Amino acid sequence: MDRTTEKDSRYNDLEKMSLQDILLNINREDQTVPLAVAKALPQIEALATVTAAKMKAGGRLFYIGAGTSGRLGIVDASECPPTFGVPFDWVVGIIAGGDGAIRKAVEFAEDDAEQAWKDLLEYKINDKDVLVGIAASGTTPYVIGGLKKANENKVATGCIVCNTGSPVAAEANYPVEVVTGPEFLTGSTRMKAGTAQKLVLNMLSTSVMIQLGRVKGNKMVDMQLTNNKLVDRGNRMVMAETGLDEQTAAGLLKKYGSVRNAVDAYRRR
Repeated sequence: MDRTTEKDSRYNDLEKMSLQDILLNINREDQTVPLAVAKALPQIEALATVTAAKMKAGGRLFYIGAGTSGRLGIVDASECPPTFGVPFDWVVGIIAGGDGAIRKAVEFAEDDAEQAWKDLLEYKINDKDVLVGIAASGTTPYVIGGLKKANENKVATGCIVCNTGSPVAAEANYPVEVVTGPEFLTGSTRMKAGTAQKLVLNMLSTSVMIQLGRVKGNKMVDMQLTNNKLVDRGNRMVMAETGLDEQTAAGLLKKYGSVRNAVDAYRRR
């Protein structure tokens, strides 16, 4: 495989650069990431299609990864319930080393090829579900092992990697390969590769939730009203949909708990 994520940076003597040049060059590299993601759109579409189909049939979406990749999966999974009002077990993020690894690296956790499947079995993963392995290098044993066992158990598998021809992609039924190239800081895949993974995760979960009917127009009508900002946003959405004044809309929203329910209740009158 071509491990471009590990190749030397195009820049040298970083410690001798001015701060302005450091920031300029990081930004210059970052601008290449969306172009790399664009090349993978057909792969992302294939993964999003099967994920939506599985979830419509009652399945769940699982992410596994180590380090930055694992954390990104957890972030995406944790944002689905408040954004789309879905149950917390619909999208599940699992990181090598357990939840403690979210904040502090767990040594050699990513090198255990057996542990991912053990972690997934705690959630009773089955052939209704989808498993997406996230690994910038595409060589993480934890992810490879999890995908391999998932395939043996007829679980649909996908991945998000940043090299071509990787062992992770070879194990995935629906691989997504976003080739971001050498990092500004050699091998620091939390940078461009991590940005690419985040973009793909945004696209995957958002497009799937739209297909599941969790968006109306361009609004998050099922979002959880967990702070004043979101309550205010919900009020405006109810007002726009119903033509009601602010006080009446706020009363409906408080009574029914979501924009969708408040608007539906109003229309049933």
